[in-house]
Amino acid sequence: MSTEAHAIQSTGEAPVAAPETKSMSIIVTKGSLDWAYPPFILATTAAAMGVPVTMFFTFYGLPLLLKDLDLKLTAAGNPAMKMPMMGMHMGLPNLLTAIPGVDAACSKMMKNLMNKKGVASIEDLRELAVDAEVRMIACQMTMDLFEYSLDDMIEGPELGGAATYIECATQADINLFI
Repeated sequence: MSTEAHAIQSTGEAPVAAPETKSMSIIVTKGSLDWAYPPFILATTAAAMGVPVTMFFTFYGLPLLLKDLDLKLTAAGNPAMKMPMMGMHMGLPNLLTAIPGVDAACSKMMKNLMNKKGVASIEDLRELAVDAEVRMIACQMTMDLFEYSLDDMIEGPELGGAATYIECATQADINLFI
């Protein structure tokens, strides 16, 4: 929680300390199409509401900062994924996801559905996050592990490690792990 506070006066009651500014931090650990949306939607919405946001991209979430994205859907092991087809919501049995090309087909279907429904792309949400001054930290250890450089990434992210994130998270009012 923020260390800065101001007093709010209320009639007949003692002043109550309230934080000056709320803040949010998000650890982004997954980089598939379906897992990319929650952190970017939450970050850009909070930023639009005036909440300072820090996103820490680590392990499989780090590729969401790459200049060129080729996001795929994670259909396997996702029983809640029921797509609107033929007038109903149909799930995909896990056995079918073992067939070559099924994930690619599911990814294409989802991208088409999102486009049809006017859902912003991850690239658009990512650009919006940069424009809204969301602080994006690329995990240095993950960069080294997977042999990425800042030249591979979009403009804007800074390098940092666990200590950088923890410093931010201990000051944040809202901490999310996605």
